[in-house]
Amino acid sequence: MSAPILSLRGLSKSYLGADGARTDVLSGVELDVQEGEFVAVLGFSGAGKTTLVSAIAGLIEADSGDILIKGRPCAGPGPDRGVVFQSYSLFPWLTVEQNVRLAVDAVHLTMPKTERVELVRATVALVGLAHALDRKPAQLSGGMRQRVAVARALATKPEILLLDEPLSALDALIRAKLQDEIERIRRQEKRTIVLVTNDVDEALLLADRVAVLTPAPHAHIGRIFEVALARPRDRTELNHDEAYKTLRNEIVGYLGRLAGGAREAAASNVIDLPTVAPLDLLAPPKAYQDAAYSPIHRRYLEFYNLSKVYPTPKGPLTVVEKVNLLMDRGEFISLIGHSGCGKSTVLTMAAGLNPISDGGIVLNGREIEIAGPDKAVVFQSPSLMPWLTARQNVALGVERVYPHATRAERADIVAYYLERVGLGDAMNKMAADMSNGMRQRVGIARAFALSPRLLLLDEPFGMLDSLTRWDLQDVLVEVWNRTKVTTVMVTHDVDEAILLADRVVMMTNGPNATIGKVLEVDLPRPRDRRALLDHPQFYAYREEVLQFLADYEHGAHADAA
Repeated sequence: MSAPILSLRGLSKSYLGADGARTDVLSGVELDVQEGEFVAVLGFSGAGKTTLVSAIAGLIEADSGDILIKGRPCAGPGPDRGVVFQSYSLFPWLTVEQNVRLAVDAVHLTMPKTERVELVRATVALVGLAHALDRKPAQLSGGMRQRVAVARALATKPEILLLDEPLSALDALIRAKLQDEIERIRRQEKRTIVLVTNDVDEALLLADRVAVLTPAPHAHIGRIFEVALARPRDRTELNHDEAYKTLRNEIVGYLGRLAGGAREAAASNVIDLPTVAPLDLLAPPKAYQDAAYSPIHRRYLEFYNLSKVYPTPKGPLTVVEKVNLLMDRGEFISLIGHSGCGKSTVLTMAAGLNPISDGGIVLNGREIEIAGPDKAVVFQSPSLMPWLTARQNVALGVERVYPHATRAERADIVAYYLERVGLGDAMNKMAADMSNGMRQRVGIARAFALSPRLLLLDEPFGMLDSLTRWDLQDVLVEVWNRTKVTTVMVTHDVDEAILLADRVVMMTNGPNATIGKVLEVDLPRPRDRRALLDHPQFYAYREEVLQFLADYEHGAHADAA
């Protein structure tokens, strides 16, 4: 085997905290990458993945160890390494062509101007944006902006392309398209690529090897997995590949073992929950309750011919149309579909936050018209008061819903749910000082603490890395198993939809989106992710959802794909 193009030898990096203490982020990282190889690096939040990429790119200096390019130590950034970060960082006042030309002009100073212009246009065409040369970033979607960032890095003709979670903030459809772009670039350009990702499926779809970073502090390469899967790789066909399933399960199991200790420690010493009933702020008069009382368990939540129309300069736009769905009390539904299919619109109408254009939603025998504490919502972005602690953020809702409880009982309710989501030691931490994952835990605790009749989750883990997402999925499963609250969850994650739900409801593409298919998930509860991957029915369910999404990938209707 020839000498590697990139070698990391004992790479270590620490940071000085505000309290003067040093935190060792990376410790003794060892890795060799061959020329033309595609290596994916998987790791936990805070494990130092971005620190690793920045050190390789020469943007930060390691404390110790060596970074060798073709056997020579590298110091500082250079044109031999192109970097694409999660945030695309484009100049908003420049066009696509001008953003890419900046990089070309800076690196290829001796190249004739006509050749530089041709290089810019050819590279922009390579990432599928030839039609958008004159557009500015504000006129581009998130996926298109990320393509510009990839083009900018490629246009410098680097020997090594470094990709630091470039797709993590994008929805599943755009992410899949850009994964295909990266694969095409790998095939056509024959570049050496190091991809930092939190998505196991993304790593297996693209990489020749997968290197797993252990959790911080003292993160290092814990294990390297060879991806001996034939190319080209099709994400739907991989679902049938036994070698893929075995390797995927092995990596997921290894990551689960690395993450397991912290979860077990956080779940200990949980207090008992007080038996205090919440106040129903929207209760009808007592005479009505006496006359109409019925312990409803079937048809607890009903969507009837639900439609939403928005006015636009070009006329009315029907986003969702004639959505019909019945849910029993205590049922968990996952709502899945491509971006723009109206999933969040349905959810916000169910929350009473978005007026219904036609049809209706009935919860517990009463039509939903306004928002209230009987409907708790957790959004993708944690909506906390940054100047309050975790305890105070949860207490805000608890004090409104349980005014008849004693102060001690309300305090116990707050503490119980914060313990359940693994924040027992961080109850008095300010929201502003928390990571996104911790803030989302507070949001989940706050939602459950309201004892809602309906829990609505709008991609609550969408902004988190997959390892933190797995952790919070387990938290959600554990708390839901105790409360059995009726739940509707919007998600782009197929595995998440199957893991959590009793039924997966699949939406067709918008406009005029509606329910295209409903999948019954007949898997035993309580569910464990590792056991689920070994269940013979899991991959059959997965294939059914993936096939539906593939059918609707290119248009509003499957028969138009």
